[in-house]
Amino acid sequence: MQFSKAKTDFLEYLEIEQNRSQKTIANYDHYLTRLLDYAGDLKVADIDAELVRKWRLWLNRLGTNVSDELGAATLNYHLIALRSFLKFCAKRNIPALTADKIELARSKRKQVTWLDEDELERLFAQPKIGGLAGARDRAILELLFSSGLRVSELVGLDRDHINLKHREFTVRGKGQKDRPIFISAEAADWLQKYMDMRHDNTKPLFIRFAGNKKVDLSGNYHRLTARSVQRLVAQYALLAGITKHVSPHTLRHSFATNLLMNGADLRSVQAMLGHSNIATTQIYTHVTDPHLKSVHEQFHHL
Repeated sequence: MQFSKAKTDFLEYLEIEQNRSQKTIANYDHYLTRLLDYAGDLKVADIDAELVRKWRLWLNRLGTNVSDELGAATLNYHLIALRSFLKFCAKRNIPALTADKIELARSKRKQVTWLDEDELERLFAQPKIGGLAGARDRAILELLFSSGLRVSELVGLDRDHINLKHREFTVRGKGQKDRPIFISAEAADWLQKYMDMRHDNTKPLFIRFAGNKKVDLSGNYHRLTARSVQRLVAQYALLAGITKHVSPHTLRHSFATNLLMNGADLRSVQAMLGHSNIATTQIYTHVTDPHLKSVHEQFHHL
């Protein structure tokens, strides 16, 4: 079977049988198309270990608009997509290289950045809460820190998703998995203030509008994008005089760090972050390591 035909079948399989999100499907399409760009529309059976090795070398030198080469994590995304494709081929009895022949590149563990209490207070103080945009932005900042939501999950929220009385709701995250979200009383108060200022019938919770203009009743407002939220978080961090790079994910890291510093166990944090693997949650060893030292000092002595 030709690779292009098998790729189309694989993407349809992801959509129909695996119920993967359109974003995931688009990413897999992008990564596998890179193999088509390199090797042409060859037969699936012709994809061997040597071809994969040369493709990896080609990818490594491909570069982006901001770097002369792709990062190790991005390279691995291509390989993960290929492995998933090869597993699909095995299920459909399509002659192909076995998926276990594809080894991921080693990548450095990312340094986790989080904000301390003083930095959070300065960040939250930046939006001009007298206007609608400022009230929205303060609600976004409070919600990100209070809930540990991913930015993609935050921008996907609708107004009827949020239960401010019970301060909890359910969100569908990565892998189409549902998890409970709990928010603080302060975050709920800011969300209520923001929603009380809105006089439209628009469904999305966070929408785009200019300055302090009132939202009209037409409902012609677009959902805020993840990129817009990234920009506003970075802008407020700059205004707050925070020199480190700050993104919505920094607030998610701050959420997890705050929980662990106050005694939460790693498994509970894993569940609240929606990590499918505890190994992903273990990036927060910067919090647990000091605790190990205190245990050593307490119990290890002559």
